[in-house]
Amino acid sequence: MKVIRSLSEFNHPSNEPSKFTRLHSVLTIGNFDGLHIGHQAILQQVLAYAKLHNLRSQLMFFEPQPREFFAPEDCPARLMSRRAKLEALRAYPLDEVICLSFNARLAQLSATAFVELLLVQRYPIHHLIVGDDFHFGHDRLGDFNLLQELGHRYGFSVAKAASVCLHGVRISSTGIRQALQQGDLALAEQLLGRPYAISGRVVYGAQLGRQLGFPTANINLSVRRLSLQGIYFVEVKINRQGIWLPAVASIGYRPSVENDNDVAKLEVYLLAVENPYLYGSWLQVKFLKKWRPEEKFVDMAALKLAIEQDVRAAKLFFAGAG
Repeated sequence: MKVIRSLSEFNHPSNEPSKFTRLHSVLTIGNFDGLHIGHQAILQQVLAYAKLHNLRSQLMFFEPQPREFFAPEDCPARLMSRRAKLEALRAYPLDEVICLSFNARLAQLSATAFVELLLVQRYPIHHLIVGDDFHFGHDRLGDFNLLQELGHRYGFSVAKAASVCLHGVRISSTGIRQALQQGDLALAEQLLGRPYAISGRVVYGAQLGRQLGFPTANINLSVRRLSLQGIYFVEVKINRQGIWLPAVASIGYRPSVENDNDVAKLEVYLLAVENPYLYGSWLQVKFLKKWRPEEKFVDMAALKLAIEQDVRAAKLFFAGAG
């Protein structure tokens, strides 16, 4: 899978010998936040169409997501970072993933200019597949009907992917955020097609957990807002290798720590590994059960007691008694 990160890279087809009879492609565009089973259905349509017609398969998304660009303080919580999205997409045999910077130039493009710049002047597309709620261009004035008109003008076909439903309800990133915020990890897993997880690199923290007798790995969070908060029983994989290790995670704003409640933190305490050196490691954290919400404790002694109770409960959970 080739990752294209700029319009200049996206400007001209490669001169390398191609396995395709034509340089045309089948493309899908969207946020793909969470890469849930509705998104996965669109990907399967793209791959099937590309195979049938011997075309390049492409997926395009933007960073930041448009709503994050326009309203950074009022945008929805992110389900996955850019890096996590690219890693998840590598599981699919896409030929190219196009991750473009969403900036003032793109934001000001009319719907027609958006199509001309990204879909006509670059690699010529043969077929475009979009979700049923796809809008584009300045003020989101472009819709499926306009796409069809522009496709007819410029020589590409357009298809609308059908929504995927669970129990009669359309699967969406919004629904997954709601499930996570309500602590319903089982529903989130159903909608995603996998347990919800966050990945990130371990960085140096204030070492408060070590002072309390529970050294934690502090994971750098690159998302603007959190999709879940509280204390969770989790499994952790280190550097994408080996087995999943049982752990307790705290994610949120640490209300018991003075002057620290405006910065989101993810901390993980491994149950079965004593004092591991994890600085610089890449951790995958898979959320299995919400144990309790974040709380503000009167002092560090009360916080330590709560952590002890969290760890005991987690050990019972992983022993099959929780």
